[in-house]
Amino acid sequence: MQQGLSENPATVPDLLRDPTLFREAAFTGGRWLLPAGAEHIEVRNPSSGRLLGRIPVLGDSDVDNAISAAREAFSSWRSSMAESRAELLLAWYRLIIQHKEDLAKLITLEQGKPLAESIGEIEYGAGFVRWFAEEARRAYGETIPTHLPGRNLSTVYEPCGVAVLITPWNFPHAMLVRKAAAAIAAGCSVIALQSEETPFSALALAELADRAGFPAGLINVLTGHAKPIVARLCDEPTVRVVSFTGSTAVGRIILQQASETVKRVCMELGGHAPFIGFPDVDMDTLVDAAIAAKFQTSGQDCLAANRIYIHHHIYDEFVKEFTRRTEALKVGDGFDDSVEIGPLQHEGQVRKAIDHVQDAVAKGARLMTGGTRHGAGELFYTPTVLADVTPEMKIYTEETFGPVAALCSFTTEQEVLSAANQSEYGLAAYVYSRDVETCLRMSSNLEYGMVGVNSIKLTGPPIPFGGVKQSGMGREGARYGLREFSNLKYICMNNGSTSGS
Repeated sequence: MQQGLSENPATVPDLLRDPTLFREAAFTGGRWLLPAGAEHIEVRNPSSGRLLGRIPVLGDSDVDNAISAAREAFSSWRSSMAESRAELLLAWYRLIIQHKEDLAKLITLEQGKPLAESIGEIEYGAGFVRWFAEEARRAYGETIPTHLPGRNLSTVYEPCGVAVLITPWNFPHAMLVRKAAAAIAAGCSVIALQSEETPFSALALAELADRAGFPAGLINVLTGHAKPIVARLCDEPTVRVVSFTGSTAVGRIILQQASETVKRVCMELGGHAPFIGFPDVDMDTLVDAAIAAKFQTSGQDCLAANRIYIHHHIYDEFVKEFTRRTEALKVGDGFDDSVEIGPLQHEGQVRKAIDHVQDAVAKGARLMTGGTRHGAGELFYTPTVLADVTPEMKIYTEETFGPVAALCSFTTEQEVLSAANQSEYGLAAYVYSRDVETCLRMSSNLEYGMVGVNSIKLTGPPIPFGGVKQSGMGREGARYGLREFSNLKYICMNNGSTSGS
């Protein structure tokens, strides 16, 4: 058992096998950048509050230099052979796997999730690097049967240009590599901006990319305050793609900013997933699945089940057993091997959980367990169960992004479909039933980009990750992820067998 590493008075490099993975500088144009006299942002461990390190706040000129470096790298990388792209990404993949323990420690230190979850995130993210290394060789165009005499018609995929990747704090490793590997495989150069609360995972990835032999400027990692940096990147005409993962509210702003220069935009936004349990499923199976769907990453997951609908025939039994299992979840520091629930990322997340619980209880929900801060620290919240949640409660329509489960009862299939679809979000949904026809109807009629049927695990490199409605646009993973960073070009060639214009 590794208890309390994040409480250790030693510096972060002392906790790593390879201390040079810990960087407190931006990475642009193949060099580490620490501007003289720059303002700094302190990064703290959400579990203990301990200072981990500082990152510089880049100014406009620093951002402009990164754009120039990415533009210059793109000019040559766009014409590189697919084999070269694949080999470079595979070299990056091997280094990520080689250093996965250290990379996982960085996640747990700056994000707080249990170390086992952090290791899982590293392995998950690395899978995308390997996948897109292989997809680089398969960016096929096609020939088109001609409708014009003497013409050969075809299509090819070409890289869009400089790609900006804006990634969140809840998965600081996986969200970046999923985007970056696709962009680089397509032939784009990359400017990445990770959340200022979890920058060290992104900077460690830049260090490994440099070791893998990435050309200068192919991958750049900026540090600082997101608002002015994103605005500058969106204003820049030579930036052609913006890929963003985060809240729907911020996504709307970025979409407006990117529209001025008509950039391609790929967005994975809010989730608010429904979990629907029918009475023909074994109770232990149903509770296990609902616990897993709700509480991973302490509920700070866009795929988390935020509305748990259970058929009224089994509702009371489910509430009792789900509550018992929730009370058994261990809360604490992520370096304790027995911990299942870590801290929330910041005070705003804690306050939102408190607000949602108070609002629900005031409007008639039953507080089955929890509902308070946890004694483990300022940013810990006790796993909480609310029963009899109804549509007028905030938690029914808003993402809590915390360890608060909202349970609802339903009677008919049509009733629960209507309730589940009555949301601005449409990322993921979960259905549990042993009846094949029920599963087919539900998966067909749920207005979500991804549906897990009798399965909580549904993501990975081969699948098209993304949502509908206000949960985003575009897809990450599968062959579709490559296309988010590619332009389809059509070519009509006169083959000389006929004359004419």
